[in-house]
Amino acid sequence: MADDLLGDLLRQVSRSFYLSLAILPRPLREPIGLAYLLARAADTVADTRLIVREERVRHVETLRRASGGAAADVAAVARACAPRQAHAAERRLLEHVDEALARLEALPAADRAEVRAVVATLTTGMVFDLTRFPGEDAASLTALDTLDELDRYTYLVAGCVGPFWTALHIAHRPRLRHWDLRDMSEKGVSFGKALQMTNVLRDVPSDLRNGRCYLPAAELATLGLVPKDLLEPGAAARVRPLYRRLLATTLDHYDVAWRYTLAIPRLEWRMRLACAWPLLIGLATLVALAARPDPLAATIPIKIPRRAVRALLARSVLTVWSDAALAADAARLRGRIAL
Repeated sequence: MADDLLGDLLRQVSRSFYLSLAILPRPLREPIGLAYLLARAADTVADTRLIVREERVRHVETLRRASGGAAADVAAVARACAPRQAHAAERRLLEHVDEALARLEALPAADRAEVRAVVATLTTGMVFDLTRFPGEDAASLTALDTLDELDRYTYLVAGCVGPFWTALHIAHRPRLRHWDLRDMSEKGVSFGKALQMTNVLRDVPSDLRNGRCYLPAAELATLGLVPKDLLEPGAAARVRPLYRRLLATTLDHYDVAWRYTLAIPRLEWRMRLACAWPLLIGLATLVALAARPDPLAATIPIKIPRRAVRALLARSVLTVWSDAALAADAARLRGRIAL
């Protein structure tokens, strides 16, 4: 199972992230892969609706303590949650969390500390989400309060990965030793926020149906709206100014994320591709979202067709060597997004 943990199982539960992980230099795959698996296990628990919310919170906190090196009964979490999973890969992941933790303990001390820190922050974000939104359906719809709260949420569940990713690469790749850790970590935060805000904007309709509104109540109020109004036909026209503002904020984060990517030395082409791929896919997703006349009416989230993803990846293998060409690809996509 040791080889499968960071191979086939990781591929099955990580979807598009596995593309970036698989292209990374080998010494980085284990710490980053283990961080993903541990966070993914906690996220799977958080999403297990067949278990009452208070118990999910306790199980996530158990996994957070275990990832931090404290004694915790992860076997009890697996017994409670694994049988409830509809997907076999997620069930297997929960059944083998103890192996992921053992692999974590075997990492070099510096890598282990980075993994523990980022998993602690990510699981804090999951607990925030579980406690901030008390219900599971539109009848219990609750909204975040402010833009600041939305920004904090995107940091906890995604932005925090940027400093983790940056610190590990600086530690393992001599060509990056000249990087300013603080400056590049801050840019990395925007990288993660760009991707998470893309998810927020894409998932507005399904989140509303599940009782969660990430469009802040204070901003809705300035438009004369309350969260439940977004469930009514015709709400899209009234909420569009806020949606466009959040789209502009998201694009600002993408601009910073591309500066991060283009700062990677060209000889570190594996890291360049690992960063460029999610940004290209994310921008393509925003193109589709921006073209949608009613962003609140979708019954299923937008997904970029596989053939389009393959085309983006294939072209990036050629453009990764050129700052100008890679930046032009990003600008071409960005230019198709009307605000």
